Amino acid sequence: MIEIKNIHKAFGKNKVLRGVDIKVEKGDVVVILGPSGSGKTTLLRCINFLERADEGEIWINDIHAKFKNAGKREILNIRRKTAFVFQNHNLFNNKTALENVTEGLIVARKIPKKEAEERAKEALNKVGLSQKYDSYPCQLSGGQQQRVGIARALVLNPEVILFDEPTSALDPELIGEALEVIKKVAKEGITMIVVTHEMSFASDVANHVIFMDGGVIVEEGAPGEIFTKPKEERTRQFLKRILPESIYYI
Repeated sequence: MIEIKNIHKAFGKNKVLRGVDIKVEKGDVVVILGPSGSGKTTLLRCINFLERADEGEIWINDIHAKFKNAGKREILNIRRKTAFVFQNHNLFNNKTALENVTEGLIVARKIPKKEAEERAKEALNKVGLSQKYDSYPCQLSGGQQQRVGIARALVLNPEVILFDEPTSALDPELIGEALEVIKKVAKEGITMIVVTHEMSFASDVANHVIFMDGGVIVEEGAPGEIFTKPKEERTRQFLKRILPESIYYI
């Protein structure tokens, strides 16, 4: 369903991605782990052309593009198949929750306002914000703002949702509510690629885990394999620092 081949990206002399290949099937929940600077977020941003990769190709179903020379139409076609949930919500502060969710439908998809509002309300209901249609971001908690961001992605009916560390900007007590919403979305069979450090979420929800370091995929496999019996020493070192001993038993 989604395939990425030989993706490279450098910022000046800093090679952030060095020939990454990924294949994601419909309905997969893929979690990408790795230390800071491993290329996780850059990979997500390149998939959605928020950053332009220097080399490589992407397929989403019947849509194909080469990262380096994709034109506006090809980029638009890819973006119509994907949705991005940012770390810091990226909401319009002068727009209500409902307006934030309808914005992409009305402006980018040219959907009539009434239909856009109906779809936006349905998406907000799914993330537990049926009472917050008219609330502005400043009137919402960080967790509620992130749920608006998730609703904004859901309303586009994408082939895949890309989550870039969706809980990293939240206070500890709000992380759980955001993760529960993402778990609910996953249960609907929506394809997801999630960059996160939340190991319990990855273990409970993902069906495939990728560990990255230094711009390459070091190891990948089912959560049960990666979290309890990793094959690579670099993976073991990473997991020993972040997993409870009761889970990690190498």
